[in-house]
Amino acid sequence: MSDALGLTPERGEGDPLKNFVYPSAISLQTTADVNLPKLNAPDLGNTPSTSEIITRHLRDAIVAGHFAEDEPIRQDDIARQFNVSKIPVREALKRLEAEGLVMFQRNRGAMVTRISDAELAQMFEVRMLLEDKVLRLAIPNMTEQTFARAESICQEFIGEDDVGRWAELNWELHSCLYEPAQRPFLVSLIRSVNDKLERYLRMQMSLSAGKERADHEHREILAACRAKDVELAVKLLDEHIAGVCKTLFEHLPHAH
Repeated sequence: MSDALGLTPERGEGDPLKNFVYPSAISLQTTADVNLPKLNAPDLGNTPSTSEIITRHLRDAIVAGHFAEDEPIRQDDIARQFNVSKIPVREALKRLEAEGLVMFQRNRGAMVTRISDAELAQMFEVRMLLEDKVLRLAIPNMTEQTFARAESICQEFIGEDDVGRWAELNWELHSCLYEPAQRPFLVSLIRSVNDKLERYLRMQMSLSAGKERADHEHREILAACRAKDVELAVKLLDEHIAGVCKTLFEHLPHAH
């Protein structure tokens, strides 16, 4: 028989396969060799899957407070609304579980996660540690383009009346100030904590004078960044985060 390199082995006179010519290689037809008709196929590379679409809608609903803490999310109801089977709904809920927005309990199914007062306090503590670090790294790399974009976000923030958009713009501003640090993984960690807090931040901004206060504090932080005063900027950021935490606990019904 042919060896692994495709060479023909020597055979004796009585070998019935003596005159058989062995191929040096075996040619396999692949899909690349097949002439496919030109299809009017959409680019599915960036198309979100059904479960991703459901995930986004459920996440937005939880963050906006349309689901209360500990409220069950019934897979049958969600599947019916989206006219799909329960499989993509289950996948969506598993993603939200990984994000900390949903938890599964035996005999109760998926429920909106309740964050305890102690957990909330820890999240703000983590925010302060991570955001201090990334702001210190970012300030030396900030440019006029950074400041112009931040100013634009501040202007849109103060003129916006929609609470959901406030939260989005709040993150956009923080993200704008952190991106020059060139630490995408660190920023993604901050974003994940922010996502878990967003439903509470919306409550804090709508129940208190959070919008005006946030705008004032954002502009103070921005001015310190523009002046390249790292220590002042970090101090103002700490006060900003601590202030949000304090007013949130003052307005949360279970925070006593």
